[in-house]
Formats: sequence, structure tokens, C-alpha cells
Amino acid sequence: MNSINLKINGKIQTYSINNEYKGVKLEDIAKANEEDFKGIITLGIINNKLKELSTIIKENCSIKFLDTTDIDGKRVYYRVLNYIFIMACEELFENTKVTVEHSLSNGLYCEVHINRNLNENDINKIKEKMNDIIKNNYEIEKISTTKDEAISIFKQNNMIEKAELLKYKEYDDVKIYKCNGYIDHFYGYMLPSTGYIKTFDLKLYKSGVILFGPSKENKDIPREFKPQPKLSNIYSESEEWSKLIGVDKVLTLNKIIENKEYGDVIRTVESLHEKKLSQIADDIKEQKKRIVLIAAPSSSGKTSFAHRLCIHLRVNHLNPVSISLDDYFVDREHTPRDEFGNYDFESIYAINLEQFNRDLKDLLDGKEISLPKFDFKLGKQVDSNKKLKINSDQPIILEGIHGLNPMLTSSISDDEKFKIYLSALTQINLDDHNRIPTTDLRLIRRIVRDYKFRGYSAETTIMNWNSVRRGEEKNIFPFQEEANVIFNSACLYELAVLKKYARPLLEEIKENSVAYIEANRILKFLQYFVELDDVSDIPSISILREFIGGSKIVD
Repeated sequence: MNSINLKINGKIQTYSINNEYKGVKLEDIAKANEEDFKGIITLGIINNKLKELSTIIKENCSIKFLDTTDIDGKRVYYRVLNYIFIMACEELFENTKVTVEHSLSNGLYCEVHINRNLNENDINKIKEKMNDIIKNNYEIEKISTTKDEAISIFKQNNMIEKAELLKYKEYDDVKIYKCNGYIDHFYGYMLPSTGYIKTFDLKLYKSGVILFGPSKENKDIPREFKPQPKLSNIYSESEEWSKLIGVDKVLTLNKIIENKEYGDVIRTVESLHEKKLSQIADDIKEQKKRIVLIAAPSSSGKTSFAHRLCIHLRVNHLNPVSISLDDYFVDREHTPRDEFGNYDFESIYAINLEQFNRDLKDLLDGKEISLPKFDFKLGKQVDSNKKLKINSDQPIILEGIHGLNPMLTSSISDDEKFKIYLSALTQINLDDHNRIPTTDLRLIRRIVRDYKFRGYSAETTIMNWNSVRRGEEKNIFPFQEEANVIFNSACLYELAVLKKYARPLLEEIKENSVAYIEANRILKFLQYFVELDDVSDIPSISILREFIGGSKIVD
């Protein structure tokens, strides 16, 4: 056989077999098709499994390419961009340590730990060195080895923490990447060489650097910096607390669990949440705010947070009332439709804004209103036969995806509002170079909760996740900096707890499922966590209880 037939993103193409390696390199196929893609191709899917571009294709098959406009493709690009950034810093600065921290301002925030603060001249030198590495197009060699051998290699290279973490890896196979003499381990796929990084930029920010990959709109232009000072501050605060508690990486958490010292960690985390809630309630009281708006992406613990906030407000001699935004939906025939022609219930125009603002204003003016009720079966508002009138000591609690969108309460002065953004912002990473995205924590929470309380399989939750994410990016994230306060609902210890609930659900997903790739990715990084089976120290009012069960404040 001198050629093979490949079905590539729906089209049949024929390729000649290279006699040297008895097949066709996936990267050669990608280069032949790159003009058809909006982003930079970084991965292929063959038989419902992700394949690096270094893969050799030896028989007829179907291939779906992923580029930087796809979440999996974007992960690979940033992973290699990080690798090049780390190598550049290692070459430029003596005794340096680079830590990959978290997403921020449309990019990825990293810190370079040297004996002084970075400056703009340093950034220019790093960028120049990175461009040299990219221009030389160094091969990124994948070395498949055993866990013991990998541990030995990392110890020899004085990468002790990485060697220690690998001891917890449940599977014996380890992929090590070597580039221009620099060795590292990443818990994800990589590109064949450094020359694949075509588009990037750096920005000095606070004590670190933000890395930017290609924009979604144009793969030749880097993403633009978007100021997020409030989000940055809450990340910094959370990082300081994690250091104080002594849990900054998975390795330290694992040792605490093994040594049965997790009780104090749990109690400290929960006390911190309680203290922050108390401070928020005090601010609402002192500032005489009449309307409290809460917005959060999925699985941030919004329900538990709202209940606990109400308790703290009552301690402050306030008597909060809640109003459901769902009851202010417009009649079904007036609901806007999305680009697919389906009803878009997450659109802000699915809410009767005029009626909602009128009722809010009347309540603040001391008037009585008739509360509406939306009948989801009939698809229209019906009479609830309920009236509502509030006193000056009764703040109105409003929670929903549009809570921070100014359009929702456009007729109400900002002086009357207290806006809260809630999210589970991951505080620990696997190691210095492998981060755990906030999105992954929320997805795992949702998988556990959907199965336990809603009867949904992990497969169903994963298949719906992209739709959920699109709604968040459209309706929630653009307004997060509008908040007066950002509350981080993540618990430092929670992935060790969630693992025992999530793993069996993820393992049920079959290899031919659309959800398999994502399930497999999550399982791969969860394997590094020691399971925390003992949940007796987690209080019944904990936000985590909303997902694992045992909550006394959430039905």
C-alpha cells in the first residue's frame, strides 16, 4: 500500500506513505489543511482519542483537527508557550523559578521568582529569547517511560517536587518532554516543536508576567490585555491564604491528608469563608444598601452562599427578602432566540426588564407590589396571589446570571446596590508548571451534584458543559469587574474530597462517547490527588456540602 485515504473534518483526502516511518505524520496532514482553520492546529482526534501532531498514521481513518479556537487545542498551545517561556527565563536568570499561576486578563499569569522585581527591560529580553527558541524550531521530544524511571530522571535534574508528585500517579506510564536539553513533565499533550508557536505576547503585570496566545478572531494577532484588577486582587489574597495554611500545591495537600492533619485545614478554610461572609454583611449594613445582587458561573455555590449571607444579615438586625428572577420571564412567544433558532432563556431580554425595574422601584419607595409567578408549563406569567412590601431594614436579595449586568436594574441608582461576584477560583496547582483551571473545579462539582441530586449522568453533564460555558462567557464574565466584592468559594481541600465521588462516574463513560475525551482528561489529573474519604470535619453549612450532600441550608 503506497497511500492511505483519510477523512479529514468531513472531506476525503489521499496521502502518500513515507517509506522511512511507514506512514504519514499527522503534522504534515495538519500543515496541508491549516488554511481551512481559523486558529492554529494543535491536535487531532482519531477514534475518539486525542492525538499529538507527532503521531504517525498508518491506515485509513477519520481525523478531526482541533485548533486554538477550541478549548483542547488552546490548552496545548498555551502549554508549549509556557514551556518556551520557562526555558527562556531559565537561560536568562540564575537560580530562577517560574510558576504558572492562573488565567487573568485574557491571558495566563505567571511569576518569575528572582532576587528582584522584573522590569520592562526583562520582559523585552524574555520575549527576544523566546523568539530565538521559536525561530530555532527545537524538537519537543516525547519520552515514554515508567514512573520509577521518571522519578529518577527528575531527581537527577534537581526537580525534587516534581519527582515527589509523580509517586502519587496511579498509572505507571509517564510522558516526559525534552527540548533543547530542558526536561519537564506536563499532564497534557504537546506540539512537535517550538516553531509551532506563531503568535504570542507578554505583559509585565504586578510581580509577574501575563502570556497571551492567538486571539479567537485572528490567529496572527495576540489576545488583548483586559484589565481585571479586582479578580487579580482576589487571586493574590487567596494565594496568600493558601501559603499561610500551608497548602500551595497538590503535593503538600497529599502529605497533609496522609498525616491525618486535614482537620485543621478544613476548619481554617471554612472559618475564612465565614469571616468573609461576615465582612460582606457588615459592609451591606454600614453602607445601607437596599439591593444585593449576586452573580456567579455554574457550580460556584451560589445557593449556599446566598443562604449563609442571609444568616449574617439577620445577625446584623436586617431581615432580607429574596425575589426570583425566574418569575419575571417574558411570555414564551416573546422569548428571544439564539443563533440556532432555539429559545434563549439565558438572554437578559428573556426577562421583563420594564416590569422588574418598576417593581423594584416601588418596593424601595415603600409601596406594595403584586408578585408575579411564571408558569413554565403554560409559558407565561400567572397571578401568584402574593403581595410584598418591605421596610428599610429589609434588603432585597437578587441572584442570577445577570445580577451584575447594569441593564437588569437600570432604573435603580448604584448607591442602592451591593454587587457580589462569586466563583470557585482554584488556589492550588499540580506543580509549578501545571495549573488546575477554575473551570475544571466547577465542572467536577457539577458532575457530582448533577448525579447526586438531579439524576444526570457524568456523560450528560459534560455534553452540556460547552453550552453552559458559552452562556457564562456571554452573560457573566464580562461584568465580573462590576462587583463591589468578589468571593472565592473554592475550598483548598475539595478536589481530594470530590475525587471519590467523581471518579466512578467518569469511569462509566464509554470510549465511543462524545464525553469520553473530557472525562479521560479529568481522570488523568485527578489521579495525582490522595482521596480524602473522611468528610466528618466538613460542616453542614459548607459550600462543598451543596455538591457532596449533607447540607443543612440547601434543599
